[in-house]
Amino acid sequence: MSTELLIDSAQNGSRIALLQDKSLVELHSEGMDNQFKVGDIYLGTVRKIVNGLNAAFIDVGYEKDAFLHYQDLGPNFNSLTKFTKMVRNNNFANYNLKGFSNEPEIDKIGKISNILSKNQQILVQVVKEPISTKGPRLSCELSLPGRYLVLVPFSDSVNVSKKIRSSDERKRLLRLINSIKPANFGVIIRTVAEGQSVSDLDKDLRNLLTNWEEGMAKLLKAKSRDKVIGEMSMASSLVRDLLNESFDAITVEEESTYDQIKSYIRTIAPEKEKIVKLYNGKAKLFESFGIEKQIKSLFGQTVSLPQGGYVIIEHTEALHVIDVNSGNKSNQESDQESTALKTNLVAAKEIARQLRLRDMGGIIVVDFIDMKRAENKKVIYEAMKDELKQDRSKHTVLPLSKFGLMQITRQRVRPEVNIVTKETCPACNGTGKIQASILIADKLEKDLDHMATIQNVDKIQIGLHPYLHAYFTTGVISRRVKWFFKYYKWIKLIKDSSLPVTEYRFLDESGEEIELKVKSETE
Repeated sequence: MSTELLIDSAQNGSRIALLQDKSLVELHSEGMDNQFKVGDIYLGTVRKIVNGLNAAFIDVGYEKDAFLHYQDLGPNFNSLTKFTKMVRNNNFANYNLKGFSNEPEIDKIGKISNILSKNQQILVQVVKEPISTKGPRLSCELSLPGRYLVLVPFSDSVNVSKKIRSSDERKRLLRLINSIKPANFGVIIRTVAEGQSVSDLDKDLRNLLTNWEEGMAKLLKAKSRDKVIGEMSMASSLVRDLLNESFDAITVEEESTYDQIKSYIRTIAPEKEKIVKLYNGKAKLFESFGIEKQIKSLFGQTVSLPQGGYVIIEHTEALHVIDVNSGNKSNQESDQESTALKTNLVAAKEIARQLRLRDMGGIIVVDFIDMKRAENKKVIYEAMKDELKQDRSKHTVLPLSKFGLMQITRQRVRPEVNIVTKETCPACNGTGKIQASILIADKLEKDLDHMATIQNVDKIQIGLHPYLHAYFTTGVISRRVKWFFKYYKWIKLIKDSSLPVTEYRFLDESGEEIELKVKSETE
């Protein structure tokens, strides 16, 4: 299976698409002001303690206070608090915890009012981003993820991923890490560490220690709400977590992001540096790779299945409901049971993809087409578990009930990706009546004339729907060629299927939108 990563840059952030065999499986967006990412460590202040919830609300700079439950304090909370005070008072300069003595662990079933006090400053880590009306979810059990290892301060345990099955390999990794890890740091060995050399593991560990020490140096002068250690960009974290032999291309549109990704890969996997490419095509990156079209077809309420049939996806506040239908094309099998089994198998694959793509979390109920045979129900259950093995979010799948319903729970740490695929017509504002579509070409040419002659813009690009693009470029002496003889400027036209057919945008040579400055009649 080939894996590609596409990073499309825009004025207000970037979009990241993960493709497997050219098919879109994950879509992430990262705004320029995207704060409170999972993994960020802040210096927070306790604002309120709620004994009834056994939790506290912490001010980390978000508009709503973040939530910290007693169970998320972690067993070594007293050690973290002691170390934080010592660093803040400049009484302890060994940020690598050398010579630091841990405090006794806190009770597993204690009360938060006995541990925290109002206005107390504590180090907290974001474990769930702000979703809907809720602020971030926090933990005081800090961890720093790397390529092969996860560093856990104030702990001494070494744990190996359960997905590493080989007993000999588990023993090798445990022996290795125990020999190189510093005191007062625990380590979780990730699945990708299997078969890696001592030097690679040691390098990853040193990088994580450096990251921790740099963050603690910031803590000395940090103010409340300051970010002490920031998680890397979404693109870099995806590369860190997913980079393997099947990763064969990372295509980036913006040069600064390209340099950042290339530098990071040079650090963690120099042999893979050549797969990073800077895109310099004429069309937009997502447009060129057909991602815009996939987004429009995959994020609707109804999603078609390859061999006929379709699934309907509904979202509520409490759960997500998915209904599988055979449609009128899935009648090639000899009997109803075979048709249901075949359609359900195809649907299981698409549903697993949709969970990752939309980042759906919480409770998901799937209503498969009814099947009578118990062995067929088991086949669907095993197929769904197998398809979800590639999902990095924690999840649980239950067998089909006697009503043909499957229940899935999936960890939610970020807001669900929700893209509206049905648009209100910009020309009619939903009334159903628009100006004659042929007039849009005349309006574009009128605005272009103003842009080229009145505003005297030198290099003009126009982003427009493919239908309009074809209209202006068809023929030997196309309308665009006529523009050249009229304005002595070559107007670059860029296909953008994300735009409605009645919209277009004037852009400068760097891709920034140019405002049309038309004087009002009263001036």
